[in-house]
Amino acid sequence: MPIEMPRGLPFSVDTFSPNSKKKRHHFVTHAHKDHITGISAHFQLPIYSTRLTKSLILQHYPQLDECLFVGIEVGQELVIDDPDGEFTVTAFDANHCPGAVMFLFEGNFGTILHTGDCRLTPECLQNLPEKYVGRRGKVPRCQLDYLFLDCTFGKFSRKLPSKHSSIRQVISCIWKHPDVPVVYLTCDLLGQEEILAVVSKTFGSKIFVDKTSNPECFQSLTLIVPEVLSEDPSSRFRMLDGFPKLYERASVMLAEAQANFQPEPLIIRPSAQWYACEQDVAETQSQRKLRFNEAVRDQFGVWHVCYSMHSSREELEWALELLAPKRVVSTTPTCRAMELDYVRKHCFSRITSDDPLWKLLDINLQTSEKLDVSDKDVVCTPLLERPAQTSTDSEPKPVKRSAALKGILNLSSPSKRLPVTLFGRARHSLENSSFSFQVKKSGVDAALNCKNSFENEEEIAVTSEEEACKSSSHSQDGSCEEKTKKSVKDDPQERIAQQFPSLETHAEVNHGHIIEKNLETDVAIQCGKSVEKDYRSSFHAAIDRSKNFNESLRNLYRANNVPVPRPLPSLVELMNANKRAKRRFQCYS
Repeated sequence: MPIEMPRGLPFSVDTFSPNSKKKRHHFVTHAHKDHITGISAHFQLPIYSTRLTKSLILQHYPQLDECLFVGIEVGQELVIDDPDGEFTVTAFDANHCPGAVMFLFEGNFGTILHTGDCRLTPECLQNLPEKYVGRRGKVPRCQLDYLFLDCTFGKFSRKLPSKHSSIRQVISCIWKHPDVPVVYLTCDLLGQEEILAVVSKTFGSKIFVDKTSNPECFQSLTLIVPEVLSEDPSSRFRMLDGFPKLYERASVMLAEAQANFQPEPLIIRPSAQWYACEQDVAETQSQRKLRFNEAVRDQFGVWHVCYSMHSSREELEWALELLAPKRVVSTTPTCRAMELDYVRKHCFSRITSDDPLWKLLDINLQTSEKLDVSDKDVVCTPLLERPAQTSTDSEPKPVKRSAALKGILNLSSPSKRLPVTLFGRARHSLENSSFSFQVKKSGVDAALNCKNSFENEEEIAVTSEEEACKSSSHSQDGSCEEKTKKSVKDDPQERIAQQFPSLETHAEVNHGHIIEKNLETDVAIQCGKSVEKDYRSSFHAAIDRSKNFNESLRNLYRANNVPVPRPLPSLVELMNANKRAKRRFQCYS
């Protein structure tokens, strides 16, 4: 399904939803049903398309008025008047199906190339204006601002054969089965008419299409290749519906031929869907090459030929290198543009407040008068394939940016969060707890100017060495952080015990993680207050005095509904236990 065009554009492409109907101009790239859904209820001027696309649409939806359509052919340029300013649109061949085109829009909104459904080849790109096409390693003279790209097979990493190569495989498969009485071709999809034309010309026989069971296909072929049609049901070459239940019908036909002791019919399906869905990891590289260079028969008796009307990943990457667009939007939700290598390397940039992207999305930015000059840019990465907002009930609200939040909001990246280990959350069964041990300030002499903290705090959290100090809200703006390392004096255990009588094992619990500090002695000065820490001495002192936590720490665990952890056995005890087990085993043996 195609996506909605952004709200800031005056036109829609291949969509006829309630939001799209609010656009002043409508474009249709080709006549496949998924691109004209909802057009039957459309009665607004104008709809731009090629003459062949218009005829195919009117065959499917005869209730539409022909006056709704405005013709635009390949290579033709139209200048369209609009209240927001006139813009030009040019049509180019999309190499997808008869009547399919790409649209190049140029106006106040920038330059936009919408490919619709396409199979990008060197011939297609050569038809584009020379200023928009560069060379390998060189950026074109004029870069496209936005490229709305068909990424149907963007995840398909294998190299797809060209359309001409696939048609030769179909012809070769028929030559290899000269004795088959009937050849069924599942070419009922718009875009496969060239296969029928080449088969009819090569073998000098017309193709039977049952207009009773498949009237839409018969009418389409009447417009595109009427010379290949036959109404004789005894013709050797016949059209077969691909869906639904192709494999069930093929199995029945083969079983009937075997039961009547007749040669089996030849059923050929030219399509890339089977290759895209088929995932056989046991194949070798040589077998994969054969699968794409010749027809392959499956377990149901159907012969598959890789015939694609969409670009492969390799072709998309090649086209992007030559076009070098500034931003890429995927028109197929099954594959995001971010999954393409070119987009990851070249389409992430700094979006400023005057970037035309905001106008394209119909978002108005109102800069606050109190905003600091150094904070005028919005730092983010562009959203590449998100459709435009389609809500009809609410208007977009202006985005206001305030510099006052900079001192309050401080989010740490996931890479700086503490890992979940046996000695952290898993050991202490902490899943959703977020608290920290707090100690009162001590009298270590230091001077510090601080900023952005809560007022009248008597207790402060012992944080990690990497955290910045924050000052009281009553103090003036400024920033500083001072950490002074001191050596442990003669009796460090007594000194720590005097300053921290309630803590024997010094630990910090932060965001559900408990980390036992085993660091050098240092003094952290925060907000005019200082805390002297000697993790190594306090930790060893706690182990010397007891193998468990003291009563105050045990009460802290109980108050937060957390089980008191049991001490882990030492490495020496584990090794001794292992030795005893080995000796006992040797004695028994």
